[in-house]
Amino acid sequence: MQGDKQVIAYLNELLAGELTAIDQYFIHSRMYQNWGLEKLYERINHEVQDETNHADALIKRILFLEGTPDLSKREPLAVGATVPDMLKNDLAVELKVVADLRKVMAYCESVRDYQTREILKVMLDDTEIDHAHWLEKQLGLIEMVGLENYLQSQI
Repeated sequence: MQGDKQVIAYLNELLAGELTAIDQYFIHSRMYQNWGLEKLYERINHEVQDETNHADALIKRILFLEGTPDLSKREPLAVGATVPDMLKNDLAVELKVVADLRKVMAYCESVRDYQTREILKVMLDDTEIDHAHWLEKQLGLIEMVGLENYLQSQI
């Protein structure tokens, strides 16, 4: 099925964001593991898989719309040097993804591509409710109990 060219272009932009998130989460998860913060490692390593699933859904949709997925593009990585920086940088990625998803969903609605919109809605729910919310909660915990106590709880 030949899809709207702008929808395909937007999906490729979203794909670049998901691939960036995969890369950033991957390095952060390995840093957590290296530091012995196993709970953070496990959670962020799980996020790598979630982001991979999002990228997979985008690739499949681009192919269905007879487009070519562009896996060569990434946004700059923001690798943190401390746990709070890492969490803040990951949250920034997720909030950008939320804004981008909303923009593309609105465009899909305007061109009556409701199926693509529904695929993106699932990704939006996952990004807002699961990923971003969890990161915000971790940053709140650091503020509430202090960094040392938080880090101890992540061992």
